Amino acid sequence: MKKQKRNLHHRAYIRGYRAGMDGRSKGLSVQCQEHARLDWLAGWREGRKDMWDGMTPIEGTHKTFSLTH
Repeated sequence: MKKQKRNLHHRAYIRGYRAGMDGRSKGLSVQCQEHARLDWLAGWREGRKDMWDGMTPIEGTHKTFSLTH
């Protein structure tokens, strides 16, 4: 099955979300390309919010899967 390429901004958002759910620092956003950094930070904020609201990493994985499809 071929994997479709996704929008760079969407991928940055998903990676940021996963980092937020893992409790990682938002300082990791400097690893992103400059024009995708804001999307990474938006995903990170949402991931942190979900983590603080009690969502488990498994539930977060399901959420990011639904965001990609």
